[in-house]
Amino acid sequence: MKTVTHVIADPLGLHARPAGLLVKLAAGFESAIVVTTSTGTADAKRIMALMRLGAQKGTLLTVTCSGPDEDAAAEAVRRFLTDHL
Repeated sequence: MKTVTHVIADPLGLHARPAGLLVKLAAGFESAIVVTTSTGTADAKRIMALMRLGAQKGTLLTVTCSGPDEDAAAEAVRRFLTDHL
């Protein structure tokens, strides 16, 4: 299991566009990818689950990747969060 943490810097938070891009990224991995905030937990492969988190600017995201390609998934998620959120 690999864990990535990130504080959202985007003024709009985790809105529809980056959430959709994250879902597409996560779908490319066999590993389970779970996003956790202080308000809940969401499967990164489900856009509505991500949107329900209501993650705004300043929210700490903890992303856990577990499975056969967890190393690659964690690195890809880390890059995505740095570049988009």
